[in-house]
Amino acid sequence: MKSITVIGTSCGDEGKGAIVDRLCARAINPLVIRFCGGHQAGHHVVLNEQIDHVFSNFGSGTLRGFDTYWSPYCTVDPTGLLNELDVLLSLPINLGPTIYIDANCPVTTPMDKRANVLMEEKEGHGTCGVGFGQTLQREEDHYSLLFSDLFTPFVLEMKYSLIEKYYLNDRNVPGSEDLGHSSSEFLQDCRAVEVSPNIKMTYGFPAGDYTEYIFEGSQGLMLDQNFGFFPHVTRSNTGSKNILAMGHRPDIVLVTRAYQTRHGTGPMTNTTSRMKPNPYEKQEEDKFQGEFRTGILDLDLIKYAINRDDYIRESRKSLAITCMDIVEDAWIFIREGQVLKYKTEEEFTRAIGDFLGIERSVFVTHFPIVPKPPLELGSVWRWF
Repeated sequence: MKSITVIGTSCGDEGKGAIVDRLCARAINPLVIRFCGGHQAGHHVVLNEQIDHVFSNFGSGTLRGFDTYWSPYCTVDPTGLLNELDVLLSLPINLGPTIYIDANCPVTTPMDKRANVLMEEKEGHGTCGVGFGQTLQREEDHYSLLFSDLFTPFVLEMKYSLIEKYYLNDRNVPGSEDLGHSSSEFLQDCRAVEVSPNIKMTYGFPAGDYTEYIFEGSQGLMLDQNFGFFPHVTRSNTGSKNILAMGHRPDIVLVTRAYQTRHGTGPMTNTTSRMKPNPYEKQEEDKFQGEFRTGILDLDLIKYAINRDDYIRESRKSLAITCMDIVEDAWIFIREGQVLKYKTEEEFTRAIGDFLGIERSVFVTHFPIVPKPPLELGSVWRWF
């Protein structure tokens, strides 16, 4: 079966959701697969000028009517899952979204979220504040709660009570004696997930007449736990590792904005406020993630990230450059430590592709109109 993976090249917020949506628009019946991260994602998809959505718990092909598979490398937040399902069902289009969640996905509890916030207040490494990293730490400490456990009430309640004790006894979490949570509401949400017709448990890939697999990345290569600037990374493999472990060797679509971004703490090679306002920007500053920063695109960092992943480095690749309209008439990037300026969009994109070893660059704007012609990997295509 044909498979494609969409992977961010930097610190997230590259536009992966928009690219997955565009790939789904030219597919027949794809299955969108989340292969890393979890419910802390925020993938903004603009279907048209009336309908858009930021995906956290469903794949970015959902507005096209396509199914999602949540692989065991991803965390699940039952409350967030139900909330997003309600929003999707309320949209003015006829959606019956289906998400298949692997039985072995770790489940995030309210206690994980609270502990995540407390740890961030102490460490200041950067977080979305939704318990992703804390869930994985608890799993490593053998206090496991998996998606399949939600379907056996006795097991769910027993494990939940043991997780309560785990946190109350955890001296590494500041203020662990005050981990606010609502156990009754959380358990009700778990039962609602169990009976929802839109949420299905599966062991491995779901069966179906899917024509291709589209693997949707979360965060970016520079947030990979082994590639990025520790401790300002995610506890996840954001490159090809998880996909290869699932037995797939997909074509690669790398994604970057036309400029550098970073949300919250962590190193950036430069910052600037020269970018035009983005009318579709969904990034908001909060006490967890901090400021959303922008800067000149740094190709040295992107090349470093690509070369750290053996499969990506050696594979057939296409490059999607999003938000091109935000840097119109200011085609600038850093290459080998030097700031280089270009007169046209074509020169800018061609130079990026040449430096990164990509024969064809794919460039898009952020204007929410889907292109009509079919899109083929390895060709130059542009959306207006």
